[in-house]
Amino acid sequence: MKFQSTYLQGIYDGLVERNGEQTEFLEAAGEVLSSLEPVVAANPRLEEEGVIERLVEPERVIMFRVPWVDDAGKVQVNRGYRVQFNSAIGPYKGGLRLHPSVNLSIIKFLGFEQIFKNSLTTLPIGGGKGGSDFDPKGKSDREVMRFCQSFMTELQRHIGPDTDVPAGDIGVGAREIGYLYGQYKRLRNEFTGVLTGKGLAYGGSLVRTEATGYGLCYYTQEMLSVMKNDSFKGKTVVISGSGNVAIYAAQKATELGAKVVTMSDSNGYVYDPEGIQVDVVKQIKEVERGRIKEYTKRVPSAEYHEGCSGVWTVACDIALPCATQNELSEESAKTLIANGVTAVAEGANMPSVPEAVEAFQKAGVLFGPAKAANAGGVATSALEMSQNSERLHWTFEETDEKLHGIMIQIFHASYDAAKKYGMDGNLVAGANIAGFEKVAEAMLAQGIAY
Repeated sequence: MKFQSTYLQGIYDGLVERNGEQTEFLEAAGEVLSSLEPVVAANPRLEEEGVIERLVEPERVIMFRVPWVDDAGKVQVNRGYRVQFNSAIGPYKGGLRLHPSVNLSIIKFLGFEQIFKNSLTTLPIGGGKGGSDFDPKGKSDREVMRFCQSFMTELQRHIGPDTDVPAGDIGVGAREIGYLYGQYKRLRNEFTGVLTGKGLAYGGSLVRTEATGYGLCYYTQEMLSVMKNDSFKGKTVVISGSGNVAIYAAQKATELGAKVVTMSDSNGYVYDPEGIQVDVVKQIKEVERGRIKEYTKRVPSAEYHEGCSGVWTVACDIALPCATQNELSEESAKTLIANGVTAVAEGANMPSVPEAVEAFQKAGVLFGPAKAANAGGVATSALEMSQNSERLHWTFEETDEKLHGIMIQIFHASYDAAKKYGMDGNLVAGANIAGFEKVAEAMLAQGIAY
């Protein structure tokens, strides 16, 4: 990657030299640094105080083994991670991902992105991320419990309600959070808001389950309204994924007047020209933990197609990638453009490869980047932290209203930052700049310790 700024070029080259094998992290860092070129040029103090050099290095990286015993009595060993990236504006905050693909590069990329996402929420939370290469799919509840207890036995040494507050991510839902929280409480003998995404019976927040998907649609609706004087009403929407984010994005988009026609998983996708029936998907994915292919057995109008990337061949007005990183290729982006897509907003973390983002921007397609568009989940996690601290429980309507306001504010912060630096309409650069400026101000105020 090439930069106009020799200062930023030197930083990026140093990252490549030290982290050459960490492709996901380098991709995320390069994208942010390229957005910051005009900010660095306008603020020489950033270079004088080494703010960027400090920003791209995590404050702490924790790696540990996670031994557990399966139902056959055999000892299994996985690797656990927690990257505490930046605490300039608050305690580290970010999810735990359980998936075979998890490695240090992915956790660092997610933690780095989390710094700016959390800053954009305007709430006092820093950036972190964690997880393990453990795969909960196909495991019994007892096996998942034993893994979570072992994982938390080590993790509890490094977290706390005012230090680091993990949440869920891919592979970590209500079941896993419950097991993790139970072990933390057992070891520490304290009932605190150390995890978010908890059950409502023990400190959880209403709207947390729906938050990322709902927030994605609130952001997209505001983007459409401000930049195209348009809305979801009457639009055809393609959604990838069928997990928590995808399900509730489909639900909210439908409520806003759109017709969602696809959902997918790692094997393939379903296309329902009559509109996806969200209640059927919830039954399959949330209750039965089944595959999306089951949808076609219950809904006669639907078709199933092998190969998850094929979801992007379906013509649509709005595309919402909600599955995983780098799922949307340049070729898929060009197919969407040729088929008339007018807006894309990311529900997953970095689902579009850089070439796809560039293609959308060149074609004039509205593009909402993940760190802004999917910030609803962590925003509501921070609202759960507030409720835990105050020993309060807000209604669904109260929390949803706060989430809606935060997502609108995130869009306008990104939109205004892009305009301020002469990049009108570039919401990728705008989100990076708006998130960065708050963190940089806090880092400068606190001295070189941060």
